[in-house]
Amino acid sequence: MHVDFLDAAERELLQAVNYYNGESEGLGYEFAVEVNRTIDRISEYPNAWAQLSTRTRRCRTNRFPYGVIYQIRNDVVLIVAIMHLHRDPESWKDRLPPEAH
Repeated sequence: MHVDFLDAAERELLQAVNYYNGESEGLGYEFAVEVNRTIDRISEYPNAWAQLSTRTRRCRTNRFPYGVIYQIRNDVVLIVAIMHLHRDPESWKDRLPPEAH
């Protein structure tokens, strides 16, 4: 499956990588690798992860407190958010029109 990111999700990923690199050199790289592994799992088993709404699902990363919020649209995995799980869990909804939830 092809993977596409909403702009806001891309920004979240980059911000998290920068944050973790600021905490410890190379940790941001490890975070990015873990997010990529999570997206690979999503691509392989798109319907296996927790459903947040009719069209939206979340797959949690290992090691880091993040979830990848996504939708399957035909043969595309649309990454809606790279969300820290201890922050506002509903923030991703503002990124999509209500009918797209």
